[in-house]
Amino acid sequence: MPPHASSYSFTSTTTTYILVYVDDILVTGDNSSEISSLISQLNNIFSLKDLGLLHYFLGLEAVYTSPTTIHLSQTKYITDLLEKAKMNSAKSMPTPMLTGQKLYMEGDTAFSDPTLYRSIVGGLQYATITRPNLSYAVNKVSQFMHKPPLEVHLKAVKRILRYLAGTKTHGLIFHQSKDLRLLAFCDSDWGSDIDDRKSTSGFCVYLGSNLISWSSKKQHAVSRSSTEAEFRSLASTLAKITWLQSLLYELHIPCTVLPTVFCDNASTVMLAENLVLHNRTKHFELDLYFVRDRVIQKQVFVQHIPGTE
Repeated sequence: MPPHASSYSFTSTTTTYILVYVDDILVTGDNSSEISSLISQLNNIFSLKDLGLLHYFLGLEAVYTSPTTIHLSQTKYITDLLEKAKMNSAKSMPTPMLTGQKLYMEGDTAFSDPTLYRSIVGGLQYATITRPNLSYAVNKVSQFMHKPPLEVHLKAVKRILRYLAGTKTHGLIFHQSKDLRLLAFCDSDWGSDIDDRKSTSGFCVYLGSNLISWSSKKQHAVSRSSTEAEFRSLASTLAKITWLQSLLYELHIPCTVLPTVFCDNASTVMLAENLVLHNRTKHFELDLYFVRDRVIQKQVFVQHIPGTE
């Protein structure tokens, strides 16, 4: 179950946010006296221990590099994961996955300990909370957890771990900013899965200059063209933006500028703006209407960006 966030306005000019996960609580806001008052009220209801400024929460480590900048990482969590896999002294690799590597469902040599494989891959999934550059590679190795994995799958997992061994302290940096624009980039890897020829969608969403959401996920249906694969990725991105807009509204964070989604497929951008439904798009027309409704109602801008950028 994900953490639940709520906001409480004590006055017309201050807001306090509460993030709750079971018995772990984060309290933050723009007024320190209001925060202290809330903590005292909570302590009167049930016993709690105030650990002061945020440093560690659910495996996430927070370091304040400046008064307006925070660095989130999972150094200890990744170290523990490497020790579990007995790779804490492994030689580092420059990337989490080989470029163009294809993993197959069937093969000759099965890995002898499927439970260990699933446990490590599950741990890698949690590591993507602060490591978005792992998303694609972890998504690929996660697709072999429902059956005994092969040695080649384990080799791919070990490369991810070796990459982490040399980048334990890497993470996300968040800067205080008044820029509240939602900017997103989406892409797809058309027909990349060798076993079923389904495509992989990917997107990342920024709030101003801060990366706040990302995904790498196999599409549910086979796309008959690269345009269809790109359009499904665009639809997934807009669904996430719609959810983020709702969340920001709930947290009383105003977004006065329309979101912009950048896509490197010119045909997809034209379809998003074209009111004519072509016959070749009927097999994904639900995504088509979903995207077009938001573009026509001027709830989002969809712009082309060259693939080299």
